[in-house]
Amino acid sequence: MKFLKSLLFYLGLFIIIIPTVFVFYWMITGGFKTQLQIISTPPTFFFKPNIKNYIEVITQHNFGLYMWNSFVVAALSTLVALIVGIPAGYSISRFRMRTSVFLLTVSRMVPFVSYLMPWFITFRRWGLIDSYTGLTLAHLIVNMPIVVLLMSTFFEEVPYELEEAAEIDGASKVNVFKYVSLPLARNGVITSAILSFVFSWNQFLFSLVLSGPRTQTVPIAVFNFMTYEEIAWGGLLAAATMITLPVLILTIFIHKYIVRGLTLGALKG
Repeated sequence: MKFLKSLLFYLGLFIIIIPTVFVFYWMITGGFKTQLQIISTPPTFFFKPNIKNYIEVITQHNFGLYMWNSFVVAALSTLVALIVGIPAGYSISRFRMRTSVFLLTVSRMVPFVSYLMPWFITFRRWGLIDSYTGLTLAHLIVNMPIVVLLMSTFFEEVPYELEEAAEIDGASKVNVFKYVSLPLARNGVITSAILSFVFSWNQFLFSLVLSGPRTQTVPIAVFNFMTYEEIAWGGLLAAATMITLPVLILTIFIHKYIVRGLTLGALKG
């Protein structure tokens, strides 16, 4: 009976993950195929790898600039979201600001396209179109609610008795937050930072409308391979692999913090 349960578990797990694994396999191998091999019927699974697509992506499409722009915008938006969101999450957890949690949840659920027109008009008047500042502010719409909501949850798991004990010993509110609450919620900080960076890195809509030739990010780079005449599938898949690779490497190295942060909570990390 135990063997049957294990068999069914791994069979179900295999059925769930095989589509995702196949998509990654097809994306990665497609970057090493020719256009004819990619669109051939039946599909070509055995072929001689060719790095021509990757060379064209790097040398002909200014992909290094796109990668740098994505890194700068993702890093800046994540940093600002943490600086503002961590104290905000702490305040919400300690003062039981349920209305704020509700408003943040609603703002996160609103389609991002609803923000585009106000942002575009405002940024055009301020001269922030095609600038790191404009993209960073736009990406905060995505990152800020995530950081605040996650951190408020983690701070709620920090026993208030520990903060009271520190205050009795003479610690100020700032020192209690800095030396007691924040270290206990470190897994929440790591989790928030990772999710914010990934969401910002993958953000497409804001970058499409608010960026320009100087600040285009990697999700916009795919348009270089889509024309009215054809879709350059080889270059498109090679670019998609290069876009996914940094996030995949980041996830592999620090996935334990995400799992621990989302499951065990701040005190058990």
